[in-house]
Amino acid sequence: MSNPLIDKWNSINRKKFNHIDINLPALERETIDGIRYYKIPSENELKKFVSVTSVTSHYNKEKFVSWRKRVGEEKANQITKAATTRGTAMHSLIESYILNEDLPSADPLPKFLFDIAKSELDKIDNIIAIERSLYSDYFKIAGTVDTIADYDGKLSIIDYKSSEKPKPREWIENYFVQAAAYCFMLKELTGKEVEQLVIIMSCENGEVVTYIETDIEKYIKLLVKYVKKFTYDKLKEYESIR
Repeated sequence: MSNPLIDKWNSINRKKFNHIDINLPALERETIDGIRYYKIPSENELKKFVSVTSVTSHYNKEKFVSWRKRVGEEKANQITKAATTRGTAMHSLIESYILNEDLPSADPLPKFLFDIAKSELDKIDNIIAIERSLYSDYFKIAGTVDTIADYDGKLSIIDYKSSEKPKPREWIENYFVQAAAYCFMLKELTGKEVEQLVIIMSCENGEVVTYIETDIEKYIKLLVKYVKKFTYDKLKEYESIR
């Protein structure tokens, strides 16, 4: 249970984040056959670009299926539901915090995960996007970025993750691929150059790990691989049902 005096003290002493307006599209979303698509503005035709999240999930689908078989369907569903609930609540707290708004009520676990991440969140400033849509005509993909802002003074794509414990860096390739996709979309839409990709992971064991990647080109090349696999597999799937 929260302490009103502590909450008041925290609200008085909390950081005030600077925000910078930038013109980014507002895109509608829809889900078709379990795949999320974004409707892209166009004068001549209705364009629908697949979500980068759907692309990265597809690339790692075999690993996910293998994990579900290993732990069992019931347990896998419980873990997935708990992780989604935990992550959504933590994201809501973070979003309100960096928007300089009052924090919403939350269960103890997401509140704990948010609290231990504050020292990392306070390295963010000059925010140009929170939960905003982006797309790439080149890759024909779109998505919703967590945050675009300075992190330690460098323009960054910032994503927030929750976990039971820190993940080895080699396990989060897909996080960096998705962040690199947002970097590419931002450059294509606005000309702005991102300097680094930042993943802030807040863990139930009390650790907060910030993974930083500056070799963005490496993950753009991997994005090409991810998109090609998604396109190839979907074409094969459609051909098989014709």
